[in-house]
Amino acid sequence: MEGTVETNREENQPRMPSRLVRSALEWAETIVTAVILVAVVFTFAARVITVDGRSMEPTYYNGDRVLVTKWAGPAEQGDVVIVVGALDEPIIKRVIATEGQVVDFDPELGEVTVDGQVLSGSLFGIEDGITYVPDLPGSVLEFPQTVPEGCVFVLGDNRDNSKDSRFVEVGMVDTRNLLGKVVFNLYPFSKIGLA
Repeated sequence: MEGTVETNREENQPRMPSRLVRSALEWAETIVTAVILVAVVFTFAARVITVDGRSMEPTYYNGDRVLVTKWAGPAEQGDVVIVVGALDEPIIKRVIATEGQVVDFDPELGEVTVDGQVLSGSLFGIEDGITYVPDLPGSVLEFPQTVPEGCVFVLGDNRDNSKDSRFVEVGMVDTRNLLGKVVFNLYPFSKIGLA
C-alpha cells in the first residue's frame, strides 16, 4: 500500500514491568510502611526499656526488657512504672499509693500501710515482712505521708536494695515524670507476656 507506514505497536507502547519487579516493589512498599509505623509507635506510643539494677527483684532482674506505654491509663496501685527525672537514670518501681492516700510503715510487721490498711508483700509476689524505712536520718522522709495531688508513691520490690519514694532524693513522684506503665514483658522469653 502506498502512503501508509506500518509501525510495530509493541515498540510504541511502554513496556510493562515484569511480574517479579512488581512483586519486589510491593514488598518494598510494605516493608517501608511497616518500618515507619514501628518507628512512630516506638517514638510516641510505646518504648522498650531494659531494666538496669536489682531494685525490682524478684519481679524484674537486671537486663530484663519490658514494653512501656503512657496510653495504658493513669498509674494505679500495683502498677509497675518507669520514673524519669527522680535520679540520673530512669528507674523502674511499683506504685504503692496514689494522690490523697496516706502512706505509713508498720515496723513490727515490716509492711507498708496505705490508708491504715496493710499492703503485704505477697500482694505483689514478694516476700512478706521486708518493708521498712531505712534508719538514715535526713535521707528518708518522715512518715506518715499523704501523697500530694498529681503524685504517686513508689517502692521497688527488692525493698532492701531500692532507692524509692521513702528517700528524700526520690520522694513523691509527679505523674508527669512517669514515662509510662509496664504493659508487656519481652525478655527473657520465659517471662514473655502481659505484665
